[in-house]
Amino acid sequence: MKKISISDEYIKLDQFLKLADCVNTGGMAKALLQDGAVSVNEEPEERRGRKLYPGDIVEVRDCGIFQVASK
Repeated sequence: MKKISISDEYIKLDQFLKLADCVNTGGMAKALLQDGAVSVNEEPEERRGRKLYPGDIVEVRDCGIFQVASK
C-alpha cells in the first residue's frame, strides 16, 4: 500500500486519482469511476467529488492500493 500525502483537510477523489498517477485527466478519472474500477474503504465509489480524508484507503483496479495521509 502506497501512502499519498495531502496538505489540506481533504482531497476530492478525482484529484486524488491524478495525484496517485492513476489517471492524467479529469475525463479519465470520470471514465475509471464509471467503470466501477475504484473503491474507497472497500466500498465501490462512482462520485468524482467524494471527499477523502487522511486514513481513507483507495483501491484502483490495475493501479494499486493507496492510503490518504496528512503531511
